[in-house]
Amino acid sequence: MCTENYDPYYPDRPVVDQYIPVWAKHPVLGSKPAFIWADDQAGGGGGVPPRETLTYSELDSAVQRMAAGLLEVLRRGDTVLVLASPGIRLVKLMFACQRAGLVAVPVIPPEPSVLGTPAEGPAHRHLLRAVSQTRPRAAVADAGYVGVVMRSSVAALTSLHLVSVDRLESWPAASTVGVAAAGGVYEGCGARETYLVQYTSGATGDPKPVVVTAGAAAHNVRAARKAYDLHPGSVVVSWLPQYHDCGLMFLLLTVVSGATCVLTSATAFLRRPRLWLELISEFKATCTPIPSFALPLVLRRGRSEHGTRPLQLQTLRNLILVNEPIYKSSVDEFLEEFGRAGLRASSISPSYGLAENCTFVSTAWRGTEEKSWGARLTLPSYKKLLPSARLPQPSLLAEKPDVEIVVVDAETGKPVKDGVEGEIWLFSPSNGSGYLGDTPESREVFSARLQGRAGQCFVRTSDLGVVHGTERYLYVLGRTTDAIVVADNQRRVPAHYIETAAFESSPGFLRGGCIASFSTLPASPSPVVVVAELQNGRGGVDMAGICDGIRQAVWREVGVIVSRVVLAESGGVPKTTSGKLQRGAARAKLLAGKLPKVFEARYAGLEPAPGVVMAKESAGHRVRLQSPL
Repeated sequence: MCTENYDPYYPDRPVVDQYIPVWAKHPVLGSKPAFIWADDQAGGGGGVPPRETLTYSELDSAVQRMAAGLLEVLRRGDTVLVLASPGIRLVKLMFACQRAGLVAVPVIPPEPSVLGTPAEGPAHRHLLRAVSQTRPRAAVADAGYVGVVMRSSVAALTSLHLVSVDRLESWPAASTVGVAAAGGVYEGCGARETYLVQYTSGATGDPKPVVVTAGAAAHNVRAARKAYDLHPGSVVVSWLPQYHDCGLMFLLLTVVSGATCVLTSATAFLRRPRLWLELISEFKATCTPIPSFALPLVLRRGRSEHGTRPLQLQTLRNLILVNEPIYKSSVDEFLEEFGRAGLRASSISPSYGLAENCTFVSTAWRGTEEKSWGARLTLPSYKKLLPSARLPQPSLLAEKPDVEIVVVDAETGKPVKDGVEGEIWLFSPSNGSGYLGDTPESREVFSARLQGRAGQCFVRTSDLGVVHGTERYLYVLGRTTDAIVVADNQRRVPAHYIETAAFESSPGFLRGGCIASFSTLPASPSPVVVVAELQNGRGGVDMAGICDGIRQAVWREVGVIVSRVVLAESGGVPKTTSGKLQRGAARAKLLAGKLPKVFEARYAGLEPAPGVVMAKESAGHRVRLQSPL
């Protein structure tokens, strides 16, 4: 597909911020809400929670003022750390950085009260990592946060020029930056200039800083705009963290489409998942993203008994499923439950994305497409997963796609045939410029070349995929780095298959999305471990039976022998700030003895159904050693 000027109604611009004045000056759209912040203080009761609305005209004025304030203390091209709290002001700040020609580094602000103390956690370490790697000249944060940082003993932070976002919001009106009133010359980030350093999630290691140009980001959201058929009449609802690539992309996508975006916080969603469905109903949303791993949470805590406000989901045209893998069974169960509220199967839009490509890569279909899968809609699947893209037939390719997707033999760099699994490679103007610092890893990831094809540099995703079926659907099977090598036949099994089998063995006692599997030695045949979080309120649970059930289910469903099952406290399995499992971190915590264990079963031998040898108390938790019958 080609997004450039695909519809003359859209005023394509080289960078996203340049769309804002277009909509702001439009006689109808200028007064239309661009962003709405929906709090949840009502807690699901009958009252309507408070709302904060920002029109396109107000957004343009605020961005102009804040950009002027930023340039009072910074110079065009400087790097600025963005630490403001999620909300409307963060939206304004991100666009103000682009209009001022600055490089923004969004980082979730860690708890300020423990800065410089032994209680610091992963968020604090990530903040210090970002300061060290990006070398910002300033940091922008809420006034209260600035005060705490200035009183802290963290030299890396106190040495920065600290700017209060409250002060920027009250900056007097100015017209000397951005779109100049006289000549109409845009003075913000150029299309080829870096406007963002976006960190990866850190699911498979330390988060990596991806360098993103303003032009690449604009191309990416134009591709997404066409893929999801968004326009000024569209309404988006999103609770995704605004600091992460996907959450930020929907801010940009809203502006490029001239749409309205209703935002709430990830914290509010986790506290009350039904809020997301209520906002869709209240604002008659047409588009909403959700990580696929969050569907079980909504099913468990989003039903009618968790709120009194009625649900009306029939307006949804695109329920965008992000974060692989996307299990068909979870989607089927979600459709069965919320179909009663008007949710249509045709709205399901399984998608694929990653920070190294400015987030959006593809969707298997969009809600407006006609689907001829029979009277009762049946979604296609492969190895229990839904597809994340549909690739064109090479013989029918009339124009160059916005994102070229190729499944490759990673060792030879040669494309594989349909039906053969390989690593997914991407070529697109949306590709990031590389990891900050031009490291050997950056060159390996962003400068891959297909065998027999000169010139073009592809991005290696480290995702395992396969093109399957006559419609050439692409299925993303999992991260190559998380695959478990099975000793008996050298198979590489994506970890999520083991984790899913483990959860389904005891769904009433285990926390969905909080199970990690890994081998004790990464990327080599070695004993397989499953770590599973127990649900709260587990009195009288047969923990030994749960462990046995996990082991037997994994053997039955996946054909993998588990040597060790660890049941952990809630919150014991490490995750990224976007909710992704950190399997490598879980391995490290277990081996270091820092995992909060409740019960552990170790199995000797290779038989799938061991017998009990003995049980004993050890190091404050119960350990059961077992051997074959």
